[in-house]
Amino acid sequence: MRVITIVSLGASAVLGLGALFVAKTVLPNQAAAKPAGMMAAAQGVPVVIATKDIKYGDKLDASALTVAHVPASVAPQGAFSTVAQVLAEDKGGGAPVALMPIAAHEAILPIKLSGPGARPSVAAELAEGMRAYTIKVSDVTGVGGQALPGDHVDVVLMRDLTPTAQTRTYASDVIVQNVRLLGVDLNADLNSNKPAEPKNATLEVAVVDSQKLAIASTLGTLSLALRRTGQAEAEPVRSLRTSDFLSGGGAAAGPVVRHRGGGAVRSGAGMITVVSYGGRVPTPTHGGGTPPAGSPSAVSAITAAKDAAPPPPKPAGV
Repeated sequence: MRVITIVSLGASAVLGLGALFVAKTVLPNQAAAKPAGMMAAAQGVPVVIATKDIKYGDKLDASALTVAHVPASVAPQGAFSTVAQVLAEDKGGGAPVALMPIAAHEAILPIKLSGPGARPSVAAELAEGMRAYTIKVSDVTGVGGQALPGDHVDVVLMRDLTPTAQTRTYASDVIVQNVRLLGVDLNADLNSNKPAEPKNATLEVAVVDSQKLAIASTLGTLSLALRRTGQAEAEPVRSLRTSDFLSGGGAAAGPVVRHRGGGAVRSGAGMITVVSYGGRVPTPTHGGGTPPAGSPSAVSAITAAKDAAPPPPKPAGV
C-alpha cells in the first residue's frame, strides 16, 4: 500500500509540472501566432459617419464628421475610412456638398456627395438610363403646389380638337404614368415639406417618355396627377373626349349643360346645342339653330349627346 501511494503522488507531481509547462510556454506562443487580420476584425473597420444631421445642399466640413469602428460584415461598401478622404473630394474648388439628407451617425458615402465645390445637382440623382425633363405647370395643373420632390405623378394632356369650330371638342390623354418628381421650380430638396405655387416641374423619365412630353407640350396643356405613396403599378387608360362625359341623363330631366354666361341649363330629348352670345343665352332649339343677326361671337358652346328617347311626334294635320 505504501508503494502504491508513493507512485500515485509521484505521477500527480509529474502531471502538475507538465500542465504548468504548457500554461507557461505553449499557450502564449499560440496566442502570438494568431493572424493579424483576426485581431483587426475583432476591433472593427473605420467608417466615417456624420456627427449631426446634414441637410440637402450643406457643405461638409471636419466638424460634421467623425470616424467610428464597425464590424467589417456591416460596413457599407465604398464608405470613407478617414475624414481626410472625405475632404479630399475638395480639389481646390470648395468643399463637397450633400446631394441628399444625411442623418446623424449615418455613414458618408461618395454617392451622397457632389464633386469638388459643386452645387447640388439633379444629374447625380438620376437613375441609370433616365433623363430629367421639365414641363410648364401652374398652381392648378401642378396639383396646387402639393407635389414635392420625391413624389410620383402621372402627366395628363388636355387638347382642343376643334380650335376653329364654333362647337368645341376637347380630348384628355395620360402621356406617362408613375414618374418621379425631381424638383419644383428650382427646389430639388428631398427634405422639403413646404408646398409652393409651381411654374415648372422637373420629372425623371425614360428617353422615349421625354420625346412624348416634348410633342405633347406643343399640343395642349400638361397637368400633373399626384399618385398615392407606394402606388407604382400602371393602370389601363384611354383617351377621353367631351362627349364621353357630357352624355346620358333621363328624358325627363335631360343632361346638364353649363356655359360661361350663366348657370346650368337642362335640355330635353334630342340633340341640343346651347350657345351663349355675349353673356345672353338664347332659347335652345333642335338642331342648334342659327345665331341672331348682329349678335356677338359665341364665347362658349357645348353639345349634349342625343338621348335614347325619340323626339315627340308632330300633331296630326301639321
